[in-house]
Amino acid sequence: MLIKKLNCLIYEKNKQFKTVAYNKIVMKNLFFCFSAFLFCLSFSQESYWQQHVDYTMIIDVDVEKHTYSGTQNLVFTNNSPDNLNRVFYHLYFNAFKPGTDLEQNSRYSTDDSRAMSRNILMLDEKDWGDVQIKWILQDGVPLKFKIEETILEVQLDKPLSSGASTVLEMEFFVQTPAMIRRSGKNSEDNVAFSMSQWYPKLCQYDDEGWHANPYIGREFYGIWGNFDVTINIDKSYTVAGSGYLQNPELIGHGYAPLKEGVEHGDKISWQFIAPNVHDFSWAADPNFTHDYIDIDGGPRMHFFYKTDSKYVDLWKKFQPNSVEFLKFFSNTIGKYPYKQYSIIMAGDGGMEYAMCTFIDGVGHPTLRSLYSVTSHEIAHTWFQFLMATNESKHSWMDEGFTSYIDDVALNVVLKEGKSLPNAGAYKDYFRWVATGLEEPMTTHADRFKFNSGYGMTAYDKGSIFLSQLQYVIGKKNFDKTLKKYFDDWSFKHPKPNDFIRSAEKVSGLELDWYLLDWVQSTMTIDYSVNSLYGVDNKTRVVLKRIGQMGMPIDLRLELISGEILDYNIPMTKMRGHKPAEKSTLLKSWSWAKPYYEVWLDIDSKDIQKIIIDPKNEMADINRTNNYLEL
Repeated sequence: MLIKKLNCLIYEKNKQFKTVAYNKIVMKNLFFCFSAFLFCLSFSQESYWQQHVDYTMIIDVDVEKHTYSGTQNLVFTNNSPDNLNRVFYHLYFNAFKPGTDLEQNSRYSTDDSRAMSRNILMLDEKDWGDVQIKWILQDGVPLKFKIEETILEVQLDKPLSSGASTVLEMEFFVQTPAMIRRSGKNSEDNVAFSMSQWYPKLCQYDDEGWHANPYIGREFYGIWGNFDVTINIDKSYTVAGSGYLQNPELIGHGYAPLKEGVEHGDKISWQFIAPNVHDFSWAADPNFTHDYIDIDGGPRMHFFYKTDSKYVDLWKKFQPNSVEFLKFFSNTIGKYPYKQYSIIMAGDGGMEYAMCTFIDGVGHPTLRSLYSVTSHEIAHTWFQFLMATNESKHSWMDEGFTSYIDDVALNVVLKEGKSLPNAGAYKDYFRWVATGLEEPMTTHADRFKFNSGYGMTAYDKGSIFLSQLQYVIGKKNFDKTLKKYFDDWSFKHPKPNDFIRSAEKVSGLELDWYLLDWVQSTMTIDYSVNSLYGVDNKTRVVLKRIGQMGMPIDLRLELISGEILDYNIPMTKMRGHKPAEKSTLLKSWSWAKPYYEVWLDIDSKDIQKIIIDPKNEMADINRTNNYLEL
């Protein structure tokens, strides 16, 4: 009887949507279309545009079977210059069953990622993921569609012209998979629902066309828009996730005092609104407890974790520093733009989502490990969430930038005192290069031959990209570049050249060579002190470029007297140099010339040591030849 009543409720809500609510959404989206039009005009010189979506979803959850049925009303605004005859959706949960691209790719992989295949093959059928599409309408007209594993292809009844909007409606049914990768039921912490990438999600269409890639288990790319999500679930469950809870007074569970007469049988409706995001995630469990901390000037930080977890004490202790991490990123990159952020015990490992993150307890059993993953996942709010790169194609702009800034945040907030916060990334990079297995950073996230190679490239070499850029353009310019990048590209979809252009505009230097050599090749950096000798109270210094990639050089002389003399040698094609600060500027060095010679007005007898890159900020693969002691 309860299910029948809930089905009637869903039907009535859908019916109302097609009348009154439909008109409201259309009017709202006329506003968004107009805003998007003005936005596109403001970027007309660069011909920039991006798509827009508005989701309204209602789902009804069966907590015993871990299934849910739902309806989706999607208003898709085509801001591209192209007319679209079809659309694609991601059906991520379909990956978690035997024989899929994800399982097969894992089964025949060359390293440790084979574990995912093994775990899938061991599942009972009731624990497979399964997304079923019942019907789809375009502006009320039934559409033909087909499903190929994790991709739903829909043929439109009428082409969606450039600048126009259409309403796509569907009914779907989902069987939640066991926890294999990020999402699913009954995590290692026994969280009942860890729901990321849980709904039919419209694929991105940008200036490169459709990105309807099968899900292999790595990265994501979504369209900016607004989400209105209602979750009908057993009244004993607490729900946490993206967006702002619209009915806290009807919920209780630490949000606000529960009013009488708001339950629908054994279920409660949780409604969330998430404005201007490109994804929506949620988690639910009957044993969630809820803490929060209000930050001066915003946002409110929420913490959801299980009362029956053995990590409860850690999840209370780490909260104050979590606030400090978010404040650090807001001050260093750009202000966090939403009014709430949630850290939720869910999923596996740690994974970033809209206005929240999932972090497991089992995988982070110490306070230091919990700090590390929390700093990293909060940092993802800026890289890749607010600067929404295609992380499948440019995973280093997502994981690498995040790894760099989270190492810096840990160093500052925890007062670790490291001179090079991401020194570990350099060590990982050097080890992997020595294997001879390195692949270019332009490799698609799903196409790396080795899982370890993906990790080093996306996380470590991506992190070095930023710290080494600071070495090239100077710290003041680098700090300004992060802020300009945020100002230029937040709530958009930047590409690698967009970041490097922000750096060029700040520094006044030509930096395309750095992007090309470090990202699009596997060239290495290796410089040596070739020779040094004195003539008539002067010293002739000869340096040698051994590696294929050229770089500007910081050079230091340590004198017997204890005095330190610093020099900077720009690379000619930079067409300039970083601020001199306390260094003496020397003539530039062309990347094409393997040797560099300079005469210094110093008696060689006074020199104790000469060092290339004394702060070890350059990823020189052989640092043993970077110095010469006399």
